[in-house]
Amino acid sequence: MTSISQTIDTPDGPFTIVADEAGRVLASGWTAEVEEVVTRIHPRLRPTDVADGQTDAAAAVIAYYEGDLSAIERVEVRQVGTAMQEGGWRALRTITPGRPLSYTEFAAELGQPDAVRAVASICARNAPALFVPCHRVLRSDGTMGGFAWGSDVKRSLLAREADAAA
Repeated sequence: MTSISQTIDTPDGPFTIVADEAGRVLASGWTAEVEEVVTRIHPRLRPTDVADGQTDAAAAVIAYYEGDLSAIERVEVRQVGTAMQEGGWRALRTITPGRPLSYTEFAAELGQPDAVRAVASICARNAPALFVPCHRVLRSDGTMGGFAWGSDVKRSLLAREADAAA
């Protein structure tokens, strides 16, 4: 299976998208290193070849950074995991920009209030960053918590969304 990769410049640094033949984002992140993004793709979906090209998702990223925070919601993604992971990834896409949740609140939203560690794992295993906005989940004390692409990027995304929501 061959996938397409595209790297664009953003205010938070280079952003690389890897999409399947149908244009669905398999993985993305703030790096110019395609292989760093590819390794986040579940082995069952990981492409055997990646070619440089154009993705429809890139336009959504540009629109997001220009202030249309909902642009990323229209991008199709593809991930595989357990039923809880897949439900969690869908639920991440419903968190309102500018209104982040704590891991505890997110676990409760999933109907699993005692599954805070599992929720953190769902966020950590999220491959299509930004399109599945795991950056919108924080520690219970309001601090950043982990983020595959660094706390500076997470802080910037949250500030951008808070400003737009105000």
